[in-house]
Amino acid sequence: MNVKYIEKHKKCCNINEKNGITYITFPKLEKYNEEIIHGFSTRLGGVSKDHLAAMNLSFTRGDDPDNVKENHRRFAACLGYDEKRLVFSDQVHLTNFYKVTEKDCGKGIIRESDIKDIDGLVTNVPGIPLITFYADCVPLMFYDPVKKVIAMAHSGWKGTVKRIGAKMVSYMGSEYGSKPEDIICAIAPSICQECYEVSADVAEEFIKEFHDDLTFYNSNIMQELIYIKDNGKYQLNLHKACELVLYRAGITREHIDITDLCTCCNPELFFSHRASHGMRGNNAGVMMLI
Repeated sequence: MNVKYIEKHKKCCNINEKNGITYITFPKLEKYNEEIIHGFSTRLGGVSKDHLAAMNLSFTRGDDPDNVKENHRRFAACLGYDEKRLVFSDQVHLTNFYKVTEKDCGKGIIRESDIKDIDGLVTNVPGIPLITFYADCVPLMFYDPVKKVIAMAHSGWKGTVKRIGAKMVSYMGSEYGSKPEDIICAIAPSICQECYEVSADVAEEFIKEFHDDLTFYNSNIMQELIYIKDNGKYQLNLHKACELVLYRAGITREHIDITDLCTCCNPELFFSHRASHGMRGNNAGVMMLI
């Protein structure tokens, strides 16, 4: 692991180690440690082998199911939840959400899940750990300490340009009465702008969608969001896009932790689809109300 790089690029997050497990937490969410459990996994500390080594938390990457179950057992023991009560997302790069209740416990890990085509999970029920999966896309983690609601959303480029973060804020409001100004949010490790080359058609979607943000913020914001290279390709900043989405949704700046840890720059620490050319496992974000 490039320790100097990690120390320089761990803004707004903490890298923790417990019982051989390395994981990420966020200071603004840590203020509520008596109310919630949260963490974002790395690839360190599990039992999976070869390109899935070692903390692969996904059953969909060709791993031995027993290894994945052991990885879940270890990560759950580290953070302090019952892995048999986990509720899995079923991510397909849409903006569909699922309201999790007690009847859903164990779906995806100890029993077959009927939760399909879902990129965001939300609940106000204590004791139910929610889990979503990543290998370069942006993990968004939400907590409303007033209404006692947690949520997570998987924001790839398709979800980001469709403002999945804002839609989750709206969903929390309609389903639980959450107000944007009360919500605490963390933008967890994902691919950085320097690593994320996109084609012109993707760039055009973002330029069109975020055009109005130029006047909402400042005339230079588009340069931070996307720039063109000499080869005609574009470099897209998903972190910045998600940040803009959350601000426009009404979440205040002081309520957002934004890490700049890149999954692609750090393939020894995180699974990265681009860095591994698809030969990888999945990182995961977990949240639970206590």
